[in-house]
Amino acid sequence: MDKRLPMRRGTNLPRMGDFNESVVLDAIRRVPDGLSRVEVVAATGLSAQTVSNICRRLIDTGLAREAGTRSSGSGQPRRLLRINAGARYAIGVHLDPAVVTFVLLDLLGNTVARAQRPTPEAADPDHTLVEMSESINALVRDAGVAREKILGLGIAAPGPVDVASGLVIAPPELAGWGRVRLRDHLAGTTGLPVLLDKDVIAAAVAERWAGAARNTGNFLFFYLGTGSGMGLVVDDVVLRGFSGNAGEVGGLYAACTTNALVAEAIEHGVLGPEFKPAGPRDAEQSLRQLCRHAASGNVTAGEIIDRWAVRVGRGVSAAATLVDAEMIVFGGPIWPLLAERFTAIVPGIVESSPFVERIHPTVVTQTALGIDVGAIGAACLVLDQTLSVQPQSLLLG
Repeated sequence: MDKRLPMRRGTNLPRMGDFNESVVLDAIRRVPDGLSRVEVVAATGLSAQTVSNICRRLIDTGLAREAGTRSSGSGQPRRLLRINAGARYAIGVHLDPAVVTFVLLDLLGNTVARAQRPTPEAADPDHTLVEMSESINALVRDAGVAREKILGLGIAAPGPVDVASGLVIAPPELAGWGRVRLRDHLAGTTGLPVLLDKDVIAAAVAERWAGAARNTGNFLFFYLGTGSGMGLVVDDVVLRGFSGNAGEVGGLYAACTTNALVAEAIEHGVLGPEFKPAGPRDAEQSLRQLCRHAASGNVTAGEIIDRWAVRVGRGVSAAATLVDAEMIVFGGPIWPLLAERFTAIVPGIVESSPFVERIHPTVVTQTALGIDVGAIGAACLVLDQTLSVQPQSLLLG
């Protein structure tokens, strides 16, 4: 059991049953090998009777199960509780300007099923919504999962978004998308509860739930896709901002989009004019060619990518200090193309930065969830809201 991450503390007031149940479930989920009831008491601060009652309810509802025992050194071995991963599921959809990814996750964040379709390049959001609905229903059908076991559907979309109204509002890289009621449309066509959030925020939730940052409550996630963005987690809470659009940092960095990087490569003659992208999928293919040139020893190509890494490294160093983060995680659809050069540059910038706090180390790492981090994050939005501790539930009406 990781000692660095403080567990949520519960309350023994009877009226707080839902909150305490989430506290216990979260404590068990974070330890894959399982926890005994005595360990749950120690981790949560709840009374032994409260923990016993909650564990009984979790077993009765199928969310947890008894799995094996652990010797305590004296007396009888203690029975361990683990999350029953197949008790419930969540669907995640990542609407990227280049490709739409669909995943089905179990309660531990494991991918049970996956599908992917190119995002239609024509300015026709209605057609895209129909294709998304068909793909979601096919994913559930082909996975053979009972619909009553699905907690809901999460959508990760490029910003800006209106989370309260469920709108995607004219994303720069999605031509023809104005104010699209993405959430309500998919709720109507799938019959599932639906959550909408920005892709970079969803990715941060994914890392917190099932990725590289599951054992820290203070980190930032830098997302590299068609555009770029930053997700921030402080004291185990994902920061969304006033309108739910925190982390829009692409405009703060020069050349922080795939298009801008490719344009720089064309300007310097590394890529020919035929590589000028007509759309997001073209931009990614052009970037792949730029990275091939860099890998084969083209100095100018390498310098273009390295300059980008330096700009991003300085930015994340300042942001890490601002929120006192102990970890910086990189990921996103184009991260695998840039990972080798970025990981050779960014950690040194962070380590030598005058901004980064010296009280603790700041780890620079990469996502453990691969290029599907946005879609996994979308599903984790559902898992997080449904099963994680929500401090606002303690507010009195």
